[in-house]
Amino acid sequence: MLTDISRLNESERRHHNIVNALHTWILIVGSALLSAFIAWTVFGLTGLVWAGGFMAASLWFAGRVSPQMVLKLYKARPLGPSDMPELHQVVDRLAAQADLPAVPRLYYVPSRIMNAFAVGTPEDAAIAVTDGLVRNLSLRQIAGVLAHEISHVRNGDLKVMALGDVLTRITSFMAQVGYLGLLLSLPGMLAAGFNVPWLALGALILAPLIGGLLQLALSRTREYDADLDAAAITGDPEGLASALVVLEKKQGRMWEGLVFPGARIPGPSILRTHPRTEDRVARLLNLRKGEPPVAPEDIHINVAGPHSRLHPPRIHWHRMGIWF
Repeated sequence: MLTDISRLNESERRHHNIVNALHTWILIVGSALLSAFIAWTVFGLTGLVWAGGFMAASLWFAGRVSPQMVLKLYKARPLGPSDMPELHQVVDRLAAQADLPAVPRLYYVPSRIMNAFAVGTPEDAAIAVTDGLVRNLSLRQIAGVLAHEISHVRNGDLKVMALGDVLTRITSFMAQVGYLGLLLSLPGMLAAGFNVPWLALGALILAPLIGGLLQLALSRTREYDADLDAAAITGDPEGLASALVVLEKKQGRMWEGLVFPGARIPGPSILRTHPRTEDRVARLLNLRKGEPPVAPEDIHINVAGPHSRLHPPRIHWHRMGIWF
């Protein structure tokens, strides 16, 4: 599961990390400038002050949300060492390899959907895995997925995505208020002979769409970065690559909706919360030093997951998704 990191192509990984970091800064700055422009267009200097205050308050609150609150939403329960000692050993080694100040706690989500997610900070983090994930992936593949989630925690991606979400919400709210105000004042402007500010009207209409696209692009960039860091932590890019192939084959992009519920649109790449699986796998396999790339279909997939100690939960059909 955890192999020699020196076997990775470090120059390729550094190149992708630099590009991903640059993309992240461009997208964050772009979202901030868009939000500031709309706030200033609608409310002037007062709008900038209110937008800044709302962003600061939202980030302060988001940084103090307990991981337990999020885990309760998914009906997650603690996964003790006696339930699955293999996973605890993997997480301990991954946390040490990633230099985390504390080992993330493991939680179990009773869902057939194959997914894993992380919440919290490097000092107080939790990683939840679904029943579908541990029953359909090998331990090597799960190690790659866990390393991906640990990378999100170590890199502060939860805060970065929270910032992107706040900026998008500010932009959308300010644009809707300005758009409504402009429509209400339009009859009076026409009666008085004023010219309709078509440029401002178009900006207010397009701003929420542009903000949403920037947020989706930011999410894809952070996913690429987590993939590359996970490969560096495990030294085994094929492990995560094969896990991604299994996820794509078994449930397509269903798991993307767990990050942004309702946002999964099977269309162009710019409308995706995650990069295309083919692109992620290609980047991971290119990290191998001195070895020819492996085609995704050639990756050996072992679906015998380490689930012998898990007990299937009771059936609850009334919940969203396929819960059991």
